[in-house]
Amino acid sequence: MPNSSSISEFLLLPLADTRQLHLLHFWLLLGIYLAALLGNGLISTAVACDRRLHTPMYFFLLNLALLDLGCISTTLPKAMANALWDTRAISYKGCAAQIFFFFFFISAECSLLTIMSYDRYVAICKPLHYGTLMDSRACATMAAAAWGSGVLNSLLHTASTFSLPLCQGNVVNQFFCEIPQILRLSCSASYLREVVFLIFSISLAFGCFVFIVVSYVQIFLAVLRMPSEQGRHKAFSTCLPHLAVLSLLFSTAFFAHLKPPSISSPLLDLTVALLYAVVPPTLNPLIYSMRNREIKHALRKVLQYSLFELQ
Repeated sequence: MPNSSSISEFLLLPLADTRQLHLLHFWLLLGIYLAALLGNGLISTAVACDRRLHTPMYFFLLNLALLDLGCISTTLPKAMANALWDTRAISYKGCAAQIFFFFFFISAECSLLTIMSYDRYVAICKPLHYGTLMDSRACATMAAAAWGSGVLNSLLHTASTFSLPLCQGNVVNQFFCEIPQILRLSCSASYLREVVFLIFSISLAFGCFVFIVVSYVQIFLAVLRMPSEQGRHKAFSTCLPHLAVLSLLFSTAFFAHLKPPSISSPLLDLTVALLYAVVPPTLNPLIYSMRNREIKHALRKVLQYSLFELQ
C-alpha cells in the first residue's frame, strides 16, 4: 500500500462509465456553473455599481455572492475538466488546495449567513437601534470576522488532514477532495484528532444554525403582529425560502461529515455533496436577491449604461 510520502495524485470519483455520459455530465455541470457565475456576478455588479444599495443588507449580500463564487469555483471546474478529458486524477497539492479553499469558503459562508440573520432580526425587531448596531464599522468588522474565521478554520483542518499518513490507496470516492474521504485513506489512529476537530467545527456550525433559526422565529413573531396582510405575505415569502436553503446547506453538510462509514456509498456521497456544495451557491442568487425589486432596478441601470456606452 502507498503511504502519503509516495502519493503524488489522487483519483476522484468518475461521474459516468462511458464517454458519452462523461460529455453529458460536462455540459450539465457547465450549465450549472455558468448559472451560478451569472447570478452571483450580477448581484456583485449591481451592489457595487448602485450607491443606493450601499446598505448593510446588500453589503452582506455582496459578500455572500463572492463566497458562493469562490465555493462553486473550487469544485466544479476540476470536475468539468475531468469529465471533458475523461480522467480522474488530481495532484496531491491540488487536492490540498481544493480542501483548503472549499473549507474556507463554506466556513466563512456559515458565519456570514449567521450575521445576515442578525441583520434582518435587528432591522425588523429593533428598527430604532438599527443605525447604531449596524453602522458601517460594525458591518465591516463582522464581514472581516466571517472571512477571517474561514481562513483559520480551513488552515486548521487542511494542516491536520494532510499531516496524517495515508496507506489505504489514493482513490477518493467523491467528485472533489473532501475531508471525510481523505480520512478514510488514513492508516493511523491519529485521524481521530481530525475527527475531533471536525466535530468541534460542526458544533460551532450547529450553533450558528440554531442562532439563525431563533432569529427567524423572532422575525416571524414580529411579522405576525403586522397589521398589513400584504406585508406579512411579503415577509413570509422572503424568509421561508431563506430558511429552506439554509436548512438544506446545514443538514447535508452535517450529514456528509458525520455519517458513519457503514452507511456510505458512492451514490449517496455524491448526492449529498451536490446538495451542499453545488445547489446553495446556484440557488442563493435567486432566493436572496433576484426576486428583489431594488436589485432588479440596479441591474436595469447597469445594463442600460452598458448599452449606451456601446453605442
